[in-house]
Amino acid sequence: MSGSNTGILFRLSSFGESHGPAVGGVVDGCPPGISLCEADLQQALDRRRPGQSSVSTSRNEVDKVEILSGVFEGKSTGTPIAFLIRNKDQRSEDYKELAEVYRPSHADLVYEQKYGIRDHRGGGRSSARETAVRVAAGAIAAAMLSKLGIEIVAWVIQAGEIRLPDSLAYSVYTQTDTDAFVVRCPVAEYASRMENLITGLKASGDSCGGVVHCMVRGLHAGVGEPVYEKLNARIGAAMLSINACKGIEFGSGFRAANMKGSAHNDAYKIKDGNIQTQSNHAGGIQGGISNGNEIRFDVAFKPPSTISVAQNTVNKQGQELILKAVGRHDPCVVPRAVPVVEAMCALVLADLVLIQGSRLWFRQQINH
Repeated sequence: MSGSNTGILFRLSSFGESHGPAVGGVVDGCPPGISLCEADLQQALDRRRPGQSSVSTSRNEVDKVEILSGVFEGKSTGTPIAFLIRNKDQRSEDYKELAEVYRPSHADLVYEQKYGIRDHRGGGRSSARETAVRVAAGAIAAAMLSKLGIEIVAWVIQAGEIRLPDSLAYSVYTQTDTDAFVVRCPVAEYASRMENLITGLKASGDSCGGVVHCMVRGLHAGVGEPVYEKLNARIGAAMLSINACKGIEFGSGFRAANMKGSAHNDAYKIKDGNIQTQSNHAGGIQGGISNGNEIRFDVAFKPPSTISVAQNTVNKQGQELILKAVGRHDPCVVPRAVPVVEAMCALVLADLVLIQGSRLWFRQQINH
């Protein structure tokens, strides 16, 4: 199976299934000398792990990470960083009946059509369990980016029909602000409403979608490549690779379709002797290249497909039947998607920053 690698200079290879003995990854390209230890990865994994609140799945994985190589005495060595996260609470028997049944809106049927075989235990490789690997690798990327003063923070701006008004959604928040609430919406009134909605859906066996907003601060201008390797294209591909992601928009996004150019253009000004924009409708990216402003984008997630509400489906014998799914699943993915969005953004930026750095080094050499 291809498609388990991402990145060019900063590269992640992941492995493992939802109900296998472990998931894990190998990060290649991390520069030497970056302060790094298992606790850094663990802090990120603890934010994503299941069973942590009333709005998430009851599957209780401790997600304890083991770094196997590439780190010595608290520093990266420049060699591949391999890590492992063992699965402890699979309960594969919950999925026994699904060996013959295709779950609506899951990858069950298309996996079988493509490969001729599938792991019915929680979806196997298509399970969101794989995102634990992304979060651990993203923590490595974030440690590298922090040395450059680059910070990535995401938060929930919508769950179901409850959405923050733009004046609050696109403000500036910290990870502490976000993690103060189980739904990871940093505004108390709306966080409470979202939590009530999600717990109600969990009790009724249904689910809802939502939107995560992500902000990048401290990224200098010039990151991203023209045409096919644009910064927004790379981030977009990374976000769309996350389970349940259905769309992404940068800056003003689809709202730009209702605006005039005179209102949408980010006009320039001089401040403290530097060229700056008066607005940030572009979301910090112009022509696929960072312009020094905050990177801003929204990521939309669909409702989780596994629900205990009765649904029409078919089995391998071609018989139509009614399915009421069993197992432990999130009624809304966005609270736990926040660290995944941050991680995937960090992986993209780490890769593109290294590419930009190699280009600048070459320019310096030929201009000597």
